[in-house]
Amino acid sequence: MSNPYFEEAQKLYSQDAFSQWMGVELVDVKENYCLIKMPIKAEMINGLKTVHGGVTFSLADSALAFSSNTKGDAAVALNCYINFMKAVRLGDTLSAESILLNETRKTAVYEISVKNQEDELMASFRGTVYKIGKKVADL
Repeated sequence: MSNPYFEEAQKLYSQDAFSQWMGVELVDVKENYCLIKMPIKAEMINGLKTVHGGVTFSLADSALAFSSNTKGDAAVALNCYINFMKAVRLGDTLSAESILLNETRKTAVYEISVKNQEDELMASFRGTVYKIGKKVADL
């Protein structure tokens, strides 16, 4: 059975060189929702031998992008913040689940939970997107 939301996310992913470079995999996509995962690579480790916070932020930001553009209406990040709960380490596999909290005509707010392979919460991310009034396909 066809999933138009997953197909829309796949189109966006095919043009997203950064998410591809990070090793992001689309696991599940529904309307205003996505679950992605990513293995931690050696080049993601910082000087303290943990994953650079920007990597965790970027994974959550990718989840925000895929979930907020599922209907083909282009949305871009307006405001995002993250709380780091635990250090991510080499060998971990992270997942990011993005869930819609609130939506208006021009904005939407999503909560993204970043967890490791043990289902431990590693970071909590909240992102607000602005709907730019264009279709993703037209960009």
